[in-house]
Amino acid sequence: MTDKYRTVNPEVLYSDAAITVVDRSDVALFKQRSSLNPRKRIRLCAHGAPEDRLHEMLIVHERSAYVRPHKHLAKTESTHIIEGLVDVVLFKGDGRIERIIRMGDYASGQPFYFRVETAVFHTLIIRSDVLVFHETTNGPFERKDTVFAPWAPADADVNAVSAFVAGLDAQIAATHEIGGNEKHG
Repeated sequence: MTDKYRTVNPEVLYSDAAITVVDRSDVALFKQRSSLNPRKRIRLCAHGAPEDRLHEMLIVHERSAYVRPHKHLAKTESTHIIEGLVDVVLFKGDGRIERIIRMGDYASGQPFYFRVETAVFHTLIIRSDVLVFHETTNGPFERKDTVFAPWAPADADVNAVSAFVAGLDAQIAATHEIGGNEKHG
């Protein structure tokens, strides 16, 4: 993999190829590398640099990966599920759940694509052992354009993250028992 991709850090790889091609063996390697990372995730950036105007990424998250609820200022983001199952949770500004979108790959029969154009807090609750997805957003990447929800714990606070995710899981389970595949708040 070192010949094909440039490692920026254990979670971020870049393709320097003019034409980026990814196959099952690449995804298998991404899964293997993801399992070695403390945050249980990895991404391949198909764009050349953080300054690029278009960002396309192939992302692998394991079930235990915590995606702190966040929103992107002045950005559009689309997600296409390649493998796995996930609940995309959209929140109101105060942390109440606004909508849950249960997603899976095309063969699952679940929605497999979504696009959001507004700055809305969102997270992923991964329902399969591994989630593989393609994400596209506009660049350049500026850390200040990502706002983390003040009501959600930071990654490093393991006990708070565990309690937060368990509470969120309970809300999602209750919602799906009464509301079906998708919940609007």
